[in-house]
Amino acid sequence: MLLWKMILAAAALKGRKACARPVDARVREIGKQALSGLFAGMEASLLEVSYPPGGRSAEHRHPGFILGYVLEGQIRFAINHETPRVLRRGETFYEPAGVLHSTSENAQPGMPAKILAFMVASPGRPVVEGK
Repeated sequence: MLLWKMILAAAALKGRKACARPVDARVREIGKQALSGLFAGMEASLLEVSYPPGGRSAEHRHPGFILGYVLEGQIRFAINHETPRVLRRGETFYEPAGVLHSTSENAQPGMPAKILAFMVASPGRPVVEGK
């Protein structure tokens, strides 16, 4: 029965174009550094996030605060389901540790976008955590 349902579903999709699902943002770690002094026991991470046209990130949280800078293009940004705002090249944003990063997407159709993100968190924590 399951095989028959799969065959019917495949036949129904034949000839249709694939869904235009947004492409995920790509994260590249540029570097990590153990901190000292006032931030002893913490670690700084520098990340480059690239958004292809239509690219976005799923809702997520970060274990540390984020200071971000738009390197190229435009991104749509919001935390905790606030009204999203569009940030352009040269603009910055801040995310307190643990808040919900509810909107993170390329705001300019047909053009890539890229941000630089600086995070301070406890060592060994993943850069991105689920909702």
